[in-house]
Amino acid sequence: MRFVMESEARGCEVIVSGKLRGARAKAMKFIDGYMVKTGQPRQTYVDQATRHVKLRQGMLGLKVAIMLPHDPSGRMGPKEIQPDVVQIIEPKEDISKRTVAVV
Repeated sequence: MRFVMESEARGCEVIVSGKLRGARAKAMKFIDGYMVKTGQPRQTYVDQATRHVKLRQGMLGLKVAIMLPHDPSGRMGPKEIQPDVVQIIEPKEDISKRTVAVV
């Protein structure tokens, strides 16, 4: 997870499920950073993978989701800006507050 986050990902989620230690199956979830769970941004920004590993004790499942960063060039991530990103623009100076010199 550290390697993924150091390579400029916005977020990472790893879920390991199955017989991890004992006879009973468990699921462990590891989350780091920011992750979108629903809507169009999930389809655009989140890259997912699922793998199954056959062990002597039984099957082990791995799910990995990585949220890609915004990239205007489109090489490292999507070009589209997320809808929940807000830019605050400073207001312009008001004309009535300025003093007008009369000649």
